[in-house]
Amino acid sequence: MEPQAEKKDDSVKRRGSTEGTELVINLLAGFHEICLVTAAIPLVTLSLCFVFAYVFQFDEVHETHCRVYNVIPSISAITGVSPQRYFWRISIALHIGPRIPITFMYRNYYRSLLAKLNVTPKKFKTTTFLINFVCLLNTIEIAALGGVTYISNKENYPIHEKIFITFMTTSLCHMLASIKLYEALHPTGQRNETQRKSLKWKKHFFALSIASTIGLLLFFAKHRFYCHDMAFSYFAFCEYVIAFANMLYHFTTVLDFPSQYMVFIQGPVEQLQKYTHKFKSN
Repeated sequence: MEPQAEKKDDSVKRRGSTEGTELVINLLAGFHEICLVTAAIPLVTLSLCFVFAYVFQFDEVHETHCRVYNVIPSISAITGVSPQRYFWRISIALHIGPRIPITFMYRNYYRSLLAKLNVTPKKFKTTTFLINFVCLLNTIEIAALGGVTYISNKENYPIHEKIFITFMTTSLCHMLASIKLYEALHPTGQRNETQRKSLKWKKHFFALSIASTIGLLLFFAKHRFYCHDMAFSYFAFCEYVIAFANMLYHFTTVLDFPSQYMVFIQGPVEQLQKYTHKFKSN
């Protein structure tokens, strides 16, 4: 009996000693689903805010300093009144949450691609700067999105206007810079079908954003300085196009990471470093 007891005790000890070295996945989430939900939340909420405001608060959301005829309220108008403001702020909070880690995941992804390319030291340094610049622009864009959401035009118009300009500027600059970076890291002739599709849609949504921004500035000037009828409606229409183009541009992330997962792992740091050491050294 004693040898059997000792053997059982030894097996328990070995099992107990290995339990502390195992990697345990606590959460495994498909990246495609995360991107889909992240993009859908503000899209659905914005649509509901528009319908609710148009049906129940028509006069309030169409009021402007010119007091001229308009049919399309601005995004700031429909999300700045109660109760839509609360739903919109909650949706943006849920939207921003996943976008922050995605921003830094992109930076590390770009670094890993750069490490595989055979480029000159000068181009390596330039591309590294562009990678960090794209990450910075995206971070500022996300922060400005939060600011323009939580500081409405009715609460503090001067601050809201400045944050909105910051959001528009960093959004367009981020689109352009990321397209240039994507082309540098995926040279012509070395792109697969998914990469070509991702780049194509990025360029389409960037061009749509540029065209809509030009229209937005033109109609805003007509509304602000000349108080033309329907000028604010055209301004608002351009604003919606920009918002949807921005959402769809960021949704191209599913093409860049078609089979990735977001994983939360529990385990010893030594074992995790086996998977992260090579990545960090790039």
